[in-house]
Amino acid sequence: MNLNDRPGPSDASAGVLAALFESRRQAFREDPNPAFETRIARLEALARLIRGNEDAIAAAISRDFGNRSAHETRLLEVFPALEAIAHARKHLRGWMRSRRRSTGLWFLPGGSRILPQPLGVAGIVVPWNYPLLLAVGPMVAALAAGNRVMVKMSETTPATGALFERLVAEAYPAGEAIVVNGDAEVAQAFCRLPFDHLLFTGSTQVGRHVMRAAADNLTPVTLELGGKSPAIVGRGFPLAEAAGRILFGKCLNAGQTCIAPDYVLVPQESLDDFVRHAGETVRSLYPTLAANPDFTAVVDERHRARLRGLVDDAVRAGARAVPLNAAGERFEGTGRLAPTILLGVTDAMAVMREEIFGPVLPVVGYGTLEEAIAFVNAKPRPLALYLFEHDRHAIDRVLEGTVSGGVTINDTLLHVAQDDLPFGGVGPSGIGRYHGREGFETFSHLKPVFHQSRLNGLPLFRPPYGKRFEALIKLLVR
Repeated sequence: MNLNDRPGPSDASAGVLAALFESRRQAFREDPNPAFETRIARLEALARLIRGNEDAIAAAISRDFGNRSAHETRLLEVFPALEAIAHARKHLRGWMRSRRRSTGLWFLPGGSRILPQPLGVAGIVVPWNYPLLLAVGPMVAALAAGNRVMVKMSETTPATGALFERLVAEAYPAGEAIVVNGDAEVAQAFCRLPFDHLLFTGSTQVGRHVMRAAADNLTPVTLELGGKSPAIVGRGFPLAEAAGRILFGKCLNAGQTCIAPDYVLVPQESLDDFVRHAGETVRSLYPTLAANPDFTAVVDERHRARLRGLVDDAVRAGARAVPLNAAGERFEGTGRLAPTILLGVTDAMAVMREEIFGPVLPVVGYGTLEEAIAFVNAKPRPLALYLFEHDRHAIDRVLEGTVSGGVTINDTLLHVAQDDLPFGGVGPSGIGRYHGREGFETFSHLKPVFHQSRLNGLPLFRPPYGKRFEALIKLLVR
C-alpha cells in the first residue's frame, strides 16, 4: 500500500489498521537495524515537533479538558518529554553497544555477549490525562530502540489527538511513526494487531481487556496502570510541609494523574492539623478555584459525576467531606471540582476501593508505623508510594516492608521525572517498565550470542561414549 494513497488514520477501520501495520512491518524488514545516526534523527524530529508547536499543543489539551493550565502542560508534559528525548540522545550509543557476558569455564576460549536488536513494529495506546507525555515517552523508547511505531490516541482528547496526528505525519513523512485516532472500537482493533510489543497506559480494568486482545497474537505487553497510591506522613517530618507537598501533587492536573497521592495516612493525633494545613496550602496555591486558569478542570461530565458519586457514597456511609475551596464559590458550569478531603473513610466505601483520579483525598489516621504499613499491604500493590520521614530506620522499614511500582521520599510524583529510573507498576498496577535504558530494552530483543572458538574441547564429548567421556563427565559434575 502506498502511504500517500492510503485512507487517513483518523478514519481507521480494522482493515485500514491492518494495512497500516503491514506497511510498517514491510518498512522495518527493509531496514531492520537502523543506524545510530538514523535513530538520532528520528528523536530530533520528535523534539522539533514539540518545540515548534508548544503553544498549539497546550491550547489543544486545554480545549479537550475544558481548561488545562498552560503552565501545567509545559511543566508536566512538554518539559519531561523533551528531557526524555535529551536523555535518550545522550545515552543511545551506549545502549546500542553489544554487551559482553561471562562465559562458563568449560566453554572457554569461546565468548558470550548480548546484542540489542529492534523488535519491529511497536504499538502505543495513550490515555487522556497526559496525552502528549504519555505518547512521546513510549515513542522515545521505541524509536531509540530502532522500531517503527503506531500510536493510538485517546478519544477523550480529540483536539490533541487530531493535532498530534498531523504533526507526527509532518515530522515522519516516511511513516517511521504514525498516529491513529478513533473510538473504543478502533482501540480494540488496534490492540488486536500483531505488534512486536504493545504498551498501554490506562486503567487496570481496561488493561485486562488489552492483555486479552494481545494474547491472541502472543504480543508482549507493557501495562502502565494505576491503583491507590498511598502517602504516609511519619512523625519525624514537619506536618505543614508534608501537607503542602501532598496537596500540590494532588492538585496538579486536578488529581488526574496515575501516580497522584490517592489517600494519606497521618498519625492519629495529627488529623485535624493536617486538614488545616491542607486547606492553607490550597488557598495559597489557588486563591480562587472556580474561574482560576491555573486550576485544571476535570476532563468531562462523566468523570465529574463519577467523582461526585464517590464523595456522596462516602458521606452516606458516614464519612465527613471537607471542601478546601474559598467560601462562596460555585462550580456549576466551570468543569472544575473543589479539592475535597474525606475523613472517617472505611474500606467498605467505593472511594477506598477504586482509584480516585481527581481532586478527592481520603485522610486516614494511624497509630504505629507498623499499622500504616499493614494498611498499605492490605490493598493491591500501588503504582507509587510516598513517605514523608527523616528517620532513616523508619524510611528503611517502609521501603523494605511494602511493594510498589516506585517511591518518592519527602515529596510526590518526582521519581517519574528521573530519566535514569525505570517506571512501571507491579501486580495490578502494571506489568513491565520503561523510561531511559529500561525503555530501550523493553522495545528491544536482547539477543544472547555465544561465539565458539576455533580451538575447543567439544569434540571430546561426542559419541561414541566411552571411558574418556566418563572421566570427563565426572570432572564436570564433581
